[in-house]
Amino acid sequence: MEEVDRILIHSLRQAGTDIDEDVQSVKQFTSELIVEAVVRCLRVIDPGLGSGVSTTLPPGMSARFRLGMSLAQACQDLGYKGEIGYQTFLYSNEPEIRSLLMFLVEKLPRESAEASDQPAGKSALLQKAIAAQIKAQLALPWLPPSCRLPLHCKTQSPGPCHSFRAQPLSLPYSLKAPSKKQAKEVKEYWRVHLLPVTSQPSQHASVPASLLENHVSELSAAQEWENEWNSQGLLSRLTPEDYRSRKRARLQKRIEEQLRTAAQPRPDTHGATRSTSDLTELLNSFGGTATGGDILTKGTRFTHSEKFTFTQEPEKAAQQMAAAASALPSSHQSEEDLKAKQEAELSDLQQQLQQLSVQMEEVGGDIRQLTVSIHQVSDELKQRELSNSEKQDTVKVKKQTIDLLPDAENNLVKLQSLVEGSAKRVVHLASQWEKHRAPLIDEHRRLKELCSNREMESSMKLSEIKDLHDKIRHSAEEAKKKESLYKQLITEYETLPKDVSRSAYTMRILEIVSNIKKQKEEITKILSDTKELQKEINGLTGKLDRTFAVTDELVFKDAKKDESVRKSYKYLAALHENCTQLIQTIEDTGTIMREIRDLEEQIETENGKKTVSNLEKILEDYKAIRQENSALAAKIRDG
Repeated sequence: MEEVDRILIHSLRQAGTDIDEDVQSVKQFTSELIVEAVVRCLRVIDPGLGSGVSTTLPPGMSARFRLGMSLAQACQDLGYKGEIGYQTFLYSNEPEIRSLLMFLVEKLPRESAEASDQPAGKSALLQKAIAAQIKAQLALPWLPPSCRLPLHCKTQSPGPCHSFRAQPLSLPYSLKAPSKKQAKEVKEYWRVHLLPVTSQPSQHASVPASLLENHVSELSAAQEWENEWNSQGLLSRLTPEDYRSRKRARLQKRIEEQLRTAAQPRPDTHGATRSTSDLTELLNSFGGTATGGDILTKGTRFTHSEKFTFTQEPEKAAQQMAAAASALPSSHQSEEDLKAKQEAELSDLQQQLQQLSVQMEEVGGDIRQLTVSIHQVSDELKQRELSNSEKQDTVKVKKQTIDLLPDAENNLVKLQSLVEGSAKRVVHLASQWEKHRAPLIDEHRRLKELCSNREMESSMKLSEIKDLHDKIRHSAEEAKKKESLYKQLITEYETLPKDVSRSAYTMRILEIVSNIKKQKEEITKILSDTKELQKEINGLTGKLDRTFAVTDELVFKDAKKDESVRKSYKYLAALHENCTQLIQTIEDTGTIMREIRDLEEQIETENGKKTVSNLEKILEDYKAIRQENSALAAKIRDG
């Protein structure tokens, strides 16, 4: 058990338990050390179970009992099948504590499995602690600050909560354009003028939210590009740069088409010239029109009439202004009269403008109605033209048939000859087509089979390329993990003490292995001897039974004739019965000896459980609980 205890103590020290160098076995563990070791193991195995449990025993007995019950429940949740309760931690015995610690040490995560998922460098322990703390805080129920008691202030932060406000950040060497080579001016701007990330948001509380949103956007963009490239890019058989350029050109072409369709004039909109000019400039900036002229030079009837109206109206306004200027009074009139006349003229002009706008709206409505009626009339005209053309065809056919009626017999003969000639020609053409059709069908089948084979080969190659991409990605990830593990192992190796000789540990391990082999050999030897003895005993018992049966039969035959043989038969039966009782007595003695050894072992185990000291502790704890209860009752009475 000494080697087992040393291994347990070494594993507990690695888990974070503070064990003195003097402690060499589980028998020397105190209740405080047992509680600390169990809590440390629980925190390493499952931080949610051991996060809210203290590593030290509280002074009050009721709190100690609650702590022992919580630890027992946590161990049962992990799957411990042995008997466990508060007495296991407060009134411990060596076998139970050893079995419990062995169970917890076996549940500890292995270093290899744990190190493969951890990042490299000295930050591994820090990241592990951060993850454990976050997991423990997520396991606790959240309470608003107004409902928190002093007990919750330790587990939940009392600081102010900030809303998630993200702001755009300018980051150098972003993932959005990883393949582009940046210019020297951009790099100079990044190095000299670009602010740090913590100073770019307007509020300091927005820094984490901005970083998280930027990181998520970059990851989503990279994932979308990877999915699109694996699904569509590989099928196009282009390089990533060519695929991006083709996609950009297709998008620009679609935008130009949308703008060009939006730039078409509509008869129900006024002021379309300004919008079309703006869209023309935009299309010119996109490279949609190579010539410098207007793309809307051809106008409709409505645009021409509107242009004529607006060109005529300024002439009328100029004539009116000239008449008003001729009617102006001489310079000796006062300025007030001039202002009054100008205001009157202005009001008249506004009224005229309103009347003209009303008239324009009415004319526009009439024009819309006329256009609708024109479309209807044009549709009816097209339908009537189609019906007229069909009727003309039928009239031609009927006229030709009427012309053929006077000489019907000759025409029938001619028609039959024509039909027979056409039938012969069709048969001849069919035979010629069959001659040409057979090789064409064979060629078509051959080409189709060749095309299908090429498609299968291309699909197989494409699947192989995808598999290779997956293997490359997995191998890169494994290489990164192994490199991080290598770096972490190097750092751990550098931190390990150099004065420990590896040969001593190796010799100890070899000695333990050799002792285990010797014990195994002795156990197998004892088992083989036991089997041989049992086999020999079974053989002798069978031989004895057979011999007695034969002897009994022979003596019984002679006992019918001779009196002395009868006495010998009785003696033989008595001897056989006495031997049977003797054998049974020997077997009962062996059973009793085994039971005695089992009882002695139980006595030794009970002596190792420190029953007397535990009873003394229980009495002391009982007295302490009675004192606490009396003190609480006194406080209640005083209160």
